[in-house]
Amino acid sequence: MAGSWPLAVDVATDEAHHVDLSFDVATSRKGITLTTATPTGDVAYHTCSMHPSVKSAAPGTCPICGMDLVPVTREELQSGSILVDEGRRQVIGVKTGKVVRKHFKVPIRLQGQVTYDQTRLSDVSLRFDGWIGDLKANFEGKTIRKGEILFSVYSPELLSLQEEYLETFKRAGAGSQRLALTAASRKRLSLWGLNAAQISWLERQGKAQDYVPIFAPTDGVVIEKRIVSGSAFKRGERLLRLADLSNLWIEAYAYEQDLPLIESGMSARVRLPNLMERGFDAQVMQVDPFLGNRTRTARVRLQVSNTNGHLKPGLFATVTLNADLGDMLVIPEDAVMASGEKRIVFRDLGEGRLKPQTIRTGYSDGQWIIVRQGLAEDDAIVISGNFLIAAESKLKSGMGQW
Repeated sequence: MAGSWPLAVDVATDEAHHVDLSFDVATSRKGITLTTATPTGDVAYHTCSMHPSVKSAAPGTCPICGMDLVPVTREELQSGSILVDEGRRQVIGVKTGKVVRKHFKVPIRLQGQVTYDQTRLSDVSLRFDGWIGDLKANFEGKTIRKGEILFSVYSPELLSLQEEYLETFKRAGAGSQRLALTAASRKRLSLWGLNAAQISWLERQGKAQDYVPIFAPTDGVVIEKRIVSGSAFKRGERLLRLADLSNLWIEAYAYEQDLPLIESGMSARVRLPNLMERGFDAQVMQVDPFLGNRTRTARVRLQVSNTNGHLKPGLFATVTLNADLGDMLVIPEDAVMASGEKRIVFRDLGEGRLKPQTIRTGYSDGQWIIVRQGLAEDDAIVISGNFLIAAESKLKSGMGQW
Protein backbone atom coordinates (compact mmCIF):
# COMPACT_ATOMS: atom_id res chain seq x y z
CA MET A 1 0.00 0.00 0.00
CA ALA A 2 1.47 3.35 -1.01
CA GLY A 3 1.88 6.02 1.67
CA SER A 4 3.94 7.06 4.73
CA TRP A 5 3.76 6.11 8.41
CA PRO A 6 5.50 7.15 11.67
CA LEU A 7 7.56 4.47 13.43
CA ALA A 8 8.25 4.77 17.19
CA VAL A 9 10.98 2.69 18.87
CA ASP A 10 11.55 2.52 22.67
CA VAL A 11 15.01 1.18 23.60
CA ALA A 12 15.40 0.43 27.34
CA THR A 13 18.06 -1.22 29.51
CA ASP A 14 15.85 -1.08 32.60
CA GLU A 15 12.82 0.78 33.97
CA ALA A 16 14.80 3.97 34.56
CA HIS A 17 17.09 4.10 31.50
CA HIS A 18 15.74 4.22 27.96
CA VAL A 19 15.53 6.36 24.81
CA ASP A 20 12.66 7.06 22.41
CA LEU A 21 13.28 7.23 18.66
CA SER A 22 10.77 8.41 16.04
CA PHE A 23 11.23 7.54 12.34
CA ASP A 24 9.46 8.55 9.13
CA VAL A 25 8.76 5.60 6.76
CA ALA A 26 7.46 6.04 3.19
CA THR A 27 6.98 3.72 0.20
CA SER A 28 8.20 6.39 -2.21
CA ARG A 29 11.83 6.23 -0.94
CA LYS A 30 14.35 3.78 0.36
CA GLY A 31 15.36 3.57 4.01
CA ILE A 32 13.91 5.36 7.04
CA THR A 33 14.50 8.86 8.35
CA LEU A 34 15.06 9.71 12.08
CA THR A 35 12.72 12.56 12.97
CA THR A 36 13.03 12.84 16.81
CA ALA A 37 15.09 11.29 19.61
CA THR A 38 15.44 11.56 23.40
CA PRO A 39 17.40 14.74 24.08
CA THR A 40 20.82 14.50 25.69
CA GLY A 41 20.08 17.24 28.24
CA ASP A 42 18.85 17.00 31.85
CA VAL A 43 15.38 15.66 30.95
CA ALA A 44 15.35 11.87 30.57
CA TYR A 45 11.73 11.65 29.40
CA HIS A 46 8.24 13.03 29.95
CA THR A 47 5.48 11.11 31.66
CA CYS A 48 1.83 11.44 32.76
CA SER A 49 0.88 12.08 36.38
CA MET A 50 -2.11 9.76 36.05
CA HIS A 51 -0.51 7.13 33.79
CA PRO A 52 3.18 6.56 34.68
CA SER A 53 3.47 3.89 31.97
CA VAL A 54 3.34 6.68 29.36
CA LYS A 55 6.88 7.85 28.53
CA SER A 56 7.68 10.31 25.76
CA ALA A 57 10.92 11.83 24.53
CA ALA A 58 9.25 15.18 23.87
CA PRO A 59 6.74 17.33 25.78
CA GLY A 60 3.10 16.86 24.88
CA THR A 61 -0.13 15.43 26.20
CA CYS A 62 -1.01 11.99 27.51
CA PRO A 63 -2.62 9.85 24.79
CA ILE A 64 -4.85 8.26 27.44
CA CYS A 65 -6.21 11.17 29.48
CA GLY A 66 -4.98 14.26 27.67
CA MET A 67 -3.07 15.73 30.64
CA ASP A 68 0.19 17.61 30.04
CA LEU A 69 3.26 15.39 30.40
CA VAL A 70 5.75 16.31 33.15
CA PRO A 71 9.54 16.07 32.75
CA VAL A 72 11.66 13.54 34.64
CA THR A 73 15.32 14.54 34.94
CA ARG A 74 18.29 12.21 34.74
CA GLU A 75 19.45 13.36 38.17
CA GLU A 76 16.15 12.28 39.68
CA LEU A 77 16.51 8.86 38.07
CA GLN A 78 20.07 8.37 39.25
CA SER A 79 19.78 9.69 42.82
CA GLY A 80 16.22 8.58 43.56
CA SER A 81 15.49 12.05 44.97
CA ILE A 82 13.00 14.64 43.82
CA LEU A 83 13.12 18.42 43.89
CA VAL A 84 10.26 20.20 45.70
CA ASP A 85 10.81 23.95 46.08
CA GLU A 86 9.68 25.94 49.13
CA GLY A 87 6.65 27.43 47.42
CA ARG A 88 5.33 24.02 46.40
CA ARG A 89 5.98 22.66 49.88
CA GLN A 90 3.78 25.35 51.40
CA VAL A 91 1.01 24.68 48.89
CA ILE A 92 0.84 20.92 49.60
CA GLY A 93 1.49 21.28 53.35
CA VAL A 94 4.88 19.59 53.63
CA LYS A 95 6.41 19.75 57.12
CA THR A 96 9.72 18.33 58.25
CA GLY A 97 11.04 17.10 61.58
CA LYS A 98 14.01 15.20 62.98
CA VAL A 99 14.73 11.70 64.19
CA VAL A 100 15.01 11.87 67.99
CA ARG A 101 16.10 9.60 70.82
CA LYS A 102 13.75 9.50 73.80
CA HIS A 103 12.55 7.34 76.68
CA PHE A 104 9.89 5.09 75.21
CA LYS A 105 7.04 3.13 76.74
CA VAL A 106 4.69 0.89 74.78
CA PRO A 107 1.07 0.81 76.04
CA ILE A 108 -0.50 -2.65 75.85
CA ARG A 109 -4.27 -2.70 76.16
CA LEU A 110 -5.90 -6.01 77.08
CA GLN A 111 -9.49 -7.06 77.59
CA GLY A 112 -10.34 -9.33 80.49
CA GLN A 113 -12.75 -10.24 83.25
CA VAL A 114 -12.89 -10.22 87.04
CA THR A 115 -12.90 -13.76 88.39
CA TYR A 116 -12.40 -15.71 91.62
CA ASP A 117 -9.00 -16.20 93.22
CA GLN A 118 -8.63 -19.94 92.72
CA THR A 119 -6.44 -20.23 95.81
CA ARG A 120 -9.37 -18.99 97.92
CA LEU A 121 -12.02 -21.50 96.84
CA SER A 122 -13.28 -24.14 99.30
CA ASP A 123 -15.37 -27.20 98.50
CA VAL A 124 -17.61 -28.82 101.13
CA SER A 125 -17.83 -32.61 100.65
CA LEU A 126 -18.19 -35.48 103.15
CA ARG A 127 -16.52 -38.86 103.53
CA PHE A 128 -19.70 -40.83 104.13
CA ASP A 129 -23.12 -41.32 102.56
CA GLY A 130 -26.13 -39.62 104.11
CA TRP A 131 -29.00 -37.16 103.92
CA ILE A 132 -29.21 -33.38 104.35
CA GLY A 133 -31.22 -32.10 107.28
CA ASP A 134 -31.62 -28.39 108.01
CA LEU A 135 -29.86 -26.36 105.28
CA LYS A 136 -28.60 -22.94 106.43
CA ALA A 137 -26.51 -22.14 103.31
CA ASN A 138 -29.69 -22.25 101.28
CA PHE A 139 -28.96 -19.96 98.31
CA GLU A 140 -26.08 -19.00 96.07
CA GLY A 141 -24.58 -15.63 96.96
CA LYS A 142 -25.13 -16.00 100.70
CA THR A 143 -22.27 -14.69 102.85
CA ILE A 144 -20.86 -17.24 105.30
CA ARG A 145 -18.54 -16.75 108.26
CA LYS A 146 -16.02 -19.32 109.38
CA GLY A 147 -17.52 -21.63 112.02
CA GLU A 148 -21.17 -20.98 111.05
CA ILE A 149 -23.42 -24.02 110.52
CA LEU A 150 -23.85 -24.76 106.80
CA PHE A 151 -26.26 -27.69 107.20
CA SER A 152 -26.85 -30.80 109.29
CA VAL A 153 -26.52 -34.39 108.07
CA TYR A 154 -27.84 -37.81 109.00
CA SER A 155 -25.73 -40.92 108.37
CA PRO A 156 -26.13 -44.39 109.96
CA GLU A 157 -22.37 -44.93 109.72
CA LEU A 158 -21.64 -41.64 111.46
CA LEU A 159 -24.23 -42.43 114.15
CA SER A 160 -22.43 -45.68 115.02
CA LEU A 161 -19.09 -43.88 115.25
CA GLN A 162 -20.60 -41.26 117.57
CA GLU A 163 -21.95 -43.89 119.93
CA GLU A 164 -18.60 -45.70 119.99
CA TYR A 165 -16.71 -42.50 120.72
CA LEU A 166 -19.08 -41.27 123.44
CA GLU A 167 -19.03 -44.65 125.18
CA THR A 168 -15.25 -44.56 125.28
CA PHE A 169 -15.32 -40.90 126.34
CA LYS A 170 -17.61 -41.66 129.32
CA ARG A 171 -15.59 -44.69 130.50
CA ALA A 172 -12.23 -42.99 130.24
CA GLY A 173 -12.60 -40.80 133.28
CA ALA A 174 -10.64 -37.54 133.23
CA GLY A 175 -7.21 -36.07 132.62
CA SER A 176 -4.44 -37.69 130.64
CA GLN A 177 -6.06 -41.12 130.86
CA ARG A 178 -9.10 -39.84 128.94
CA LEU A 179 -6.91 -38.39 126.22
CA ALA A 180 -5.06 -41.65 125.75
CA LEU A 181 -8.17 -43.83 125.64
CA THR A 182 -10.20 -41.58 123.37
CA ALA A 183 -7.36 -40.77 120.93
CA ALA A 184 -8.11 -43.70 118.62
CA SER A 185 -11.87 -43.04 118.53
CA ARG A 186 -11.30 -39.33 118.02
CA LYS A 187 -8.96 -40.07 115.12
CA ARG A 188 -11.59 -42.28 113.48
CA LEU A 189 -14.07 -39.42 113.62
CA SER A 190 -11.54 -37.00 112.16
CA LEU A 191 -10.79 -39.47 109.35
CA TRP A 192 -14.48 -39.45 108.52
CA GLY A 193 -14.31 -35.71 108.07
CA LEU A 194 -15.36 -34.29 111.44
CA ASN A 195 -13.15 -31.46 112.66
CA ALA A 196 -12.23 -30.53 116.22
CA ALA A 197 -15.16 -28.13 116.55
CA GLN A 198 -17.65 -30.83 115.58
CA ILE A 199 -16.13 -33.39 117.95
CA SER A 200 -16.16 -30.87 120.82
CA TRP A 201 -19.80 -30.11 120.00
CA LEU A 202 -20.57 -33.84 120.18
CA GLU A 203 -18.84 -34.15 123.58
CA ARG A 204 -20.97 -31.30 124.95
CA GLN A 205 -24.16 -32.99 123.80
CA GLY A 206 -23.32 -36.13 125.76
CA LYS A 207 -25.21 -38.46 123.41
CA ALA A 208 -25.14 -39.48 119.77
CA GLN A 209 -27.02 -37.11 117.50
CA ASP A 210 -29.10 -38.20 114.54
CA TYR A 211 -28.23 -34.98 112.71
CA VAL A 212 -24.68 -33.62 112.99
CA PRO A 213 -23.96 -30.01 112.05
CA ILE A 214 -21.35 -29.24 109.37
CA PHE A 215 -19.48 -25.97 109.98
CA ALA A 216 -18.05 -23.54 107.44
CA PRO A 217 -14.29 -24.11 107.03
CA THR A 218 -13.64 -20.46 106.06
CA ASP A 219 -15.21 -17.09 105.40
CA GLY A 220 -16.75 -16.78 101.97
CA VAL A 221 -19.76 -16.60 99.71
CA VAL A 222 -21.74 -19.59 98.45
CA ILE A 223 -21.10 -19.67 94.69
CA GLU A 224 -22.33 -23.20 94.01
CA LYS A 225 -25.05 -25.23 95.76
CA ARG A 226 -26.03 -28.77 94.76
CA ILE A 227 -28.27 -29.72 97.68
CA VAL A 228 -31.61 -28.86 99.29
CA SER A 229 -33.10 -29.98 102.59
CA GLY A 230 -33.69 -33.74 102.43
CA SER A 231 -31.20 -34.38 99.60
CA ALA A 232 -29.33 -37.67 99.64
CA PHE A 233 -25.60 -37.49 98.94
CA LYS A 234 -22.71 -39.85 98.29
CA ARG A 235 -19.28 -39.72 99.87
CA GLY A 236 -16.88 -37.40 98.04
CA GLU A 237 -19.66 -35.55 96.23
CA ARG A 238 -19.29 -31.75 96.14
CA LEU A 239 -22.18 -30.26 98.12
CA LEU A 240 -21.21 -26.59 98.33
CA ARG A 241 -18.45 -24.35 96.99
CA LEU A 242 -17.40 -21.24 98.91
CA ALA A 243 -15.32 -18.34 97.57
CA ASP A 244 -13.44 -15.75 99.59
CA LEU A 245 -14.04 -12.44 97.73
CA SER A 246 -11.62 -10.32 99.78
CA ASN A 247 -9.06 -10.87 97.01
CA LEU A 248 -9.89 -11.46 93.35
CA TRP A 249 -8.15 -12.08 90.06
CA ILE A 250 -8.46 -10.27 86.76
CA GLU A 251 -7.80 -12.55 83.81
CA ALA A 252 -6.91 -10.73 80.59
CA TYR A 253 -5.65 -12.16 77.31
CA ALA A 254 -2.60 -11.04 75.31
CA TYR A 255 -1.78 -11.76 71.66
CA GLU A 256 1.47 -13.39 70.60
CA GLN A 257 3.15 -10.17 69.45
CA ASP A 258 2.64 -8.54 72.87
CA LEU A 259 3.91 -11.42 75.00
CA PRO A 260 7.64 -10.51 74.82
CA LEU A 261 6.76 -7.20 76.52
CA ILE A 262 4.74 -8.66 79.41
CA GLU A 263 6.27 -10.17 82.54
CA SER A 264 5.30 -10.89 86.12
CA GLY A 265 5.51 -7.92 88.45
CA MET A 266 4.55 -5.29 85.86
CA SER A 267 2.24 -2.55 87.08
CA ALA A 268 -1.10 -2.13 85.34
CA ARG A 269 -4.06 0.23 85.28
CA VAL A 270 -7.50 -1.38 85.41
CA ARG A 271 -10.84 0.14 84.47
CA LEU A 272 -14.24 -1.44 85.02
CA PRO A 273 -17.67 -0.44 83.62
CA ASN A 274 -18.97 0.58 87.08
CA LEU A 275 -15.75 2.41 88.03
CA MET A 276 -14.91 4.21 84.78
CA GLU A 277 -14.33 7.54 86.50
CA ARG A 278 -11.67 6.13 88.83
CA GLY A 279 -9.85 3.01 87.81
CA PHE A 280 -7.24 1.44 90.07
CA ASP A 281 -3.73 0.02 90.01
CA ALA A 282 -2.89 -3.68 89.94
CA GLN A 283 0.10 -5.92 89.35
CA VAL A 284 0.70 -8.80 86.95
CA MET A 285 0.84 -12.00 88.98
CA GLN A 286 1.43 -14.53 86.22
CA VAL A 287 1.57 -14.96 82.44
CA ASP A 288 0.53 -18.41 81.25
CA PRO A 289 3.45 -20.31 79.65
CA PHE A 290 1.21 -21.56 76.83
CA LEU A 291 -1.25 -20.22 74.23
CA GLY A 292 -4.88 -21.13 73.74
CA ASN A 293 -5.24 -23.27 70.61
CA ARG A 294 -8.37 -21.49 69.43
CA THR A 295 -7.65 -17.89 70.41
CA ARG A 296 -3.84 -17.88 70.03
CA THR A 297 -3.63 -15.76 73.18
CA ALA A 298 -2.01 -16.24 76.59
CA ARG A 299 -3.82 -15.51 79.85
CA VAL A 300 -2.43 -12.70 82.01
CA ARG A 301 -3.48 -12.82 85.68
CA LEU A 302 -3.57 -9.80 87.98
CA GLN A 303 -4.34 -9.97 91.71
CA VAL A 304 -6.42 -7.18 93.25
CA SER A 305 -7.71 -6.46 96.74
CA ASN A 306 -11.49 -6.31 97.20
CA THR A 307 -11.86 -5.45 100.88
CA ASN A 308 -14.51 -2.82 100.06
CA GLY A 309 -16.52 -5.28 97.98
CA HIS A 310 -16.80 -3.05 94.89
CA LEU A 311 -15.44 -5.69 92.53
CA LYS A 312 -17.78 -8.42 91.32
CA PRO A 313 -16.66 -11.63 89.61
CA GLY A 314 -17.91 -11.58 86.03
CA LEU A 315 -17.33 -7.85 85.39
CA PHE A 316 -15.47 -7.01 82.19
CA ALA A 317 -12.20 -5.13 82.63
CA THR A 318 -9.81 -3.11 80.47
CA VAL A 319 -6.18 -3.56 81.49
CA THR A 320 -3.43 -1.18 80.33
CA LEU A 321 0.20 -2.21 80.76
CA ASN A 322 3.20 0.01 79.98
CA ALA A 323 6.30 -1.82 78.76
CA ASP A 324 9.38 0.32 79.42
CA LEU A 325 11.86 -0.08 76.53
CA GLY A 326 14.31 2.62 77.67
CA ASP A 327 15.89 5.15 75.28
CA MET A 328 14.95 4.42 71.66
CA LEU A 329 15.31 6.10 68.25
CA VAL A 330 11.81 7.28 67.28
CA ILE A 331 9.94 9.29 64.65
CA PRO A 332 6.32 10.46 64.40
CA GLU A 333 4.11 7.61 63.21
CA ASP A 334 2.57 9.90 60.54
CA ALA A 335 6.00 10.13 58.88
CA VAL A 336 5.96 6.44 57.90
CA MET A 337 4.30 5.19 54.72
CA ALA A 338 3.50 1.53 54.06
CA SER A 339 4.30 0.00 50.68
CA GLY A 340 3.45 -3.67 50.97
CA GLU A 341 5.72 -5.08 53.66
CA LYS A 342 8.11 -2.13 53.36
CA ARG A 343 8.08 1.03 55.47
CA ILE A 344 9.27 4.24 53.80
CA VAL A 345 10.01 7.79 54.94
CA PHE A 346 11.24 10.81 52.99
CA ARG A 347 14.59 12.25 54.02
CA ASP A 348 15.15 15.97 53.55
CA LEU A 349 18.58 16.27 51.89
CA GLY A 350 18.53 20.06 51.80
CA GLU A 351 18.27 22.50 48.89
CA GLY A 352 14.74 21.25 48.20
CA ARG A 353 15.77 17.61 47.67
CA LEU A 354 13.64 14.79 49.15
CA LYS A 355 14.60 11.13 48.91
CA PRO A 356 12.54 8.03 49.79
CA GLN A 357 14.28 5.86 52.38
CA THR A 358 13.35 2.29 53.33
CA ILE A 359 13.47 1.73 57.09
CA ARG A 360 12.74 -1.03 59.57
CA THR A 361 10.34 -0.09 62.35
CA GLY A 362 9.44 -1.49 65.78
CA TYR A 363 6.74 -0.92 68.37
CA SER A 364 4.45 2.11 68.32
CA ASP A 365 2.61 3.97 71.07
CA GLY A 366 0.12 5.53 68.64
CA GLN A 367 2.10 8.76 68.30
CA TRP A 368 5.72 7.70 67.97
CA ILE A 369 7.23 4.63 66.32
CA ILE A 370 10.62 3.01 66.92
CA VAL A 371 13.19 3.06 64.09
CA ARG A 372 15.29 -0.12 64.06
CA GLN A 373 17.25 0.53 60.89
CA GLY A 374 17.61 3.05 58.05
CA LEU A 375 17.85 6.38 59.90
CA ALA A 376 20.21 8.08 62.33
CA GLU A 377 19.58 10.54 65.13
CA ASP A 378 18.93 14.12 63.91
CA ASP A 379 18.18 13.03 60.30
CA ALA A 380 15.62 15.41 58.79
CA ILE A 381 12.47 13.73 57.48
CA VAL A 382 9.05 14.70 56.10
CA ILE A 383 6.36 14.36 58.78
CA SER A 384 3.37 15.83 56.89
CA GLY A 385 2.28 15.83 53.23
CA ASN A 386 3.82 12.40 52.59
CA PHE A 387 1.16 11.13 50.21
CA LEU A 388 1.59 13.93 47.70
CA ILE A 389 5.37 13.62 47.91
CA ALA A 390 5.04 9.87 47.41
CA ALA A 391 2.96 10.34 44.26
CA GLU A 392 5.57 12.63 42.73
CA SER A 393 8.41 10.33 43.78
CA LYS A 394 6.76 7.35 42.12
CA LEU A 395 6.48 9.31 38.90
CA LYS A 396 9.97 10.72 38.81
CA SER A 397 12.35 8.46 40.67
CA GLY A 398 11.19 4.96 39.76
CA MET A 399 12.82 3.71 42.97
CA GLY A 400 12.84 -0.03 43.61
CA GLN A 401 11.06 0.35 46.96
CA TRP A 402 7.91 1.49 45.19
